[in-house]
Amino acid sequence: MIKIMIADDQELIRESLKIILSTKEDFQVIATASSGKEVMDLLQNEVPDVILMDMRMPDMDGANCTKCVKEAYPQVKVIILTTFDDDEYVYSALKYGASGYLLKGVSLEELSDAIKTVLQGGGIFNPDVAGKAIQLFSQIANDHDKITTFQPTEGDPSLSNTEWKIIRKVAKGMSNKEIAKDIRFTEGTVRNYLSVILEKCQLRDRTQLAIWYLHREKAEKDGQE
Repeated sequence: MIKIMIADDQELIRESLKIILSTKEDFQVIATASSGKEVMDLLQNEVPDVILMDMRMPDMDGANCTKCVKEAYPQVKVIILTTFDDDEYVYSALKYGASGYLLKGVSLEELSDAIKTVLQGGGIFNPDVAGKAIQLFSQIANDHDKITTFQPTEGDPSLSNTEWKIIRKVAKGMSNKEIAKDIRFTEGTVRNYLSVILEKCQLRDRTQLAIWYLHREKAEKDGQE
């Protein structure tokens, strides 16, 4: 059973999501919160597997709440579910550890797949948001100071051709499902490869992996000029 918390300042949204998600036999909505502060209070009673987090909430917005959640409960996955796709919101959500960023209006199946994807270690983003994320990664790659904390210290890790191929596709914003289809692997195989890649590169997640790769490409290009 997948335990879910819903955080949204609109009661209608909270209750609607709870009813819709409860139609799935493997989902259990264990709590709903109307603010970031309430999220943190509820987590002291029971910890969910996934939090569906609105971006604009009183007391603490979704980005800062995500930061607090990930610091205190790193195993909890956070999916931002909002109506806003401003660059600042997307960047903040990624920076603080959100595993997904979806716009409200997604279907139950899309939301269900997103929840299962992040629990398997993947990331899921609305197509428009994915484009913004790639632009943000490129911007960050131009700012050495912002990414020095997770650069390999000496050279590149030892990676196979297949691992490099997967890294390049992650940097393009492709999901595990899209990568698997593109290179004719199963999603499980892609997940396994990613786990090995992250361990070799000493990185936390696919977001850091994408930023690391884009910075590496820029450094290599600059060195050739």
